[in-house]
Amino acid sequence: MLDITLNNLTKSFPRLDRPAIKDISFSVNKGELFGLIGPDGAGKTTLLRVLTTLLLPDEGLATVNGLDIIKDFKEIRKKVGYMPGKFSLYQDLTILENLTFFATIFNTTIEENYDLIKEIYIQIAPFKDRRAGKLSGGMKQKLALCCALIHRPTVLFLDEPTTGVDVVSRKEFWEMLKRLKEQGITILVSTPYMDEASLCERIALIQDGEIMSIDTPDNITKQFPDKLFAIRSDNMGKLLKDLRHDNLIKSSYSFGDSIHITLINDDQITISELQNKLNILGHKSIEIEIISPTIEDCFIRLMNKTA
Repeated sequence: MLDITLNNLTKSFPRLDRPAIKDISFSVNKGELFGLIGPDGAGKTTLLRVLTTLLLPDEGLATVNGLDIIKDFKEIRKKVGYMPGKFSLYQDLTILENLTFFATIFNTTIEENYDLIKEIYIQIAPFKDRRAGKLSGGMKQKLALCCALIHRPTVLFLDEPTTGVDVVSRKEFWEMLKRLKEQGITILVSTPYMDEASLCERIALIQDGEIMSIDTPDNITKQFPDKLFAIRSDNMGKLLKDLRHDNLIKSSYSFGDSIHITLINDDQITISELQNKLNILGHKSIEIEIISPTIEDCFIRLMNKTA
């Protein structure tokens, strides 16, 4: 059963020279944790605003819980939870006041749906009388999630919920999402962090308003067509320049403390031969290894392919 469907959604803005989202189609199963993965400006926020009925699409159709995002927007707003990328709660209200306010808007109470938010709320309850504007990034994140859940939504939309919070809070947040999924809530979450892709059941890679690939994280990495090498040397700047000028190199890009490359004919050149070439060019302390591709490697390959 599908909880979210998109068919050829397109949305443009006058200030942009291309559509913010273009001809996007995919579906999200009921109870699925689905990730929308892409950098800033890729179209993630626009897409979520269209699905939560805050923006009208220029073209295409979409449904949430079987309801049309245009005709049934009032019903959709009652059924979904939305956590925008920017903290948008009332800064001068306390934690408890914010939560009570949002419960009242949806004609419910904190007590009625407390079982749903309990595990999250108990972490911020000791500070319930503190104003929201005085909270840390991680606490703001937990409060915003509580407010998005207080009316027990069937579908939860989260726009870059872990941006700007520490590593520990990011980890805790994804653990919370897994527990919410177990309660039958469908979750569509966007993130610019490629490492978070593996925490989703399925993902859509988005760039320049277009979907490049949709599948499970494992299947996307398995579709990487070439052997991937990680290379390091004593002069990484010169190494990248030399690799990019080598006619045997298919792709090369910096990746953390190494350079990832693929070869035009990876079955015709050995690591020893590649190392000898780099030795001749004056590189020292050369390290070369074959590695497994990550979601980020797959994203870079697809991005270069469509460029």
